[in-house]
Amino acid sequence: MKGERTRHSILERAVDVASLEGLEGLTIGRLADELGMSKSGLFAHFGSKEELQLATVEAASQRYINEIFQPAIQAPRGYPRLIAICDGWLSYLRRSVFPGGCFFAAASFEFDSRPGPVRDLVRRMMNDWMAALEKAIRMAQDEGHIRKDVDPSDLAFELNSLFFGANFAHYLRNDEHALERAHRAVKSRLESIRVEQPLVAS
Repeated sequence: MKGERTRHSILERAVDVASLEGLEGLTIGRLADELGMSKSGLFAHFGSKEELQLATVEAASQRYINEIFQPAIQAPRGYPRLIAICDGWLSYLRRSVFPGGCFFAAASFEFDSRPGPVRDLVRRMMNDWMAALEKAIRMAQDEGHIRKDVDPSDLAFELNSLFFGANFAHYLRNDEHALERAHRAVKSRLESIRVEQPLVAS
């Protein structure tokens, strides 16, 4: 149990460091200095830099799920849940859940042309995210909340592009209105395909 708690604490810090400095900047020595631990102590948990990177991506994914999806699934199925996911993503950026911005936006750009296990894992995580977004869109269609002629893959691509664009503008360009612009753009796009619900007689 103690070993698991120590590993969890190490990974929480590793996620923050990687968010700020990139996964390539995350080394056993760098993290040992950060935590005031010996390199041998860290090697007991992670036998190599690559193993540390992979575990860090997994830990970041869990934080991502906890901050975006767990609150969103409390919303009713369909349009309300889709909106909750979108609002949750922008809120997670606003609250600096990862100190360097969206962990997976950064990792995607860092490893998009670097073959290997880390790239494969980042790609799988991003595929899972896109699949979850598409599923939420299909649910909204199944509930009759958005138009059936909308392609879920296309819409998920649009929404994710707005999210990543907001991350870029907010963190790199220091655009203080980036998140508000993204929120308006997401809302406008979703409202444009929303199906008007019939009024229920009282």
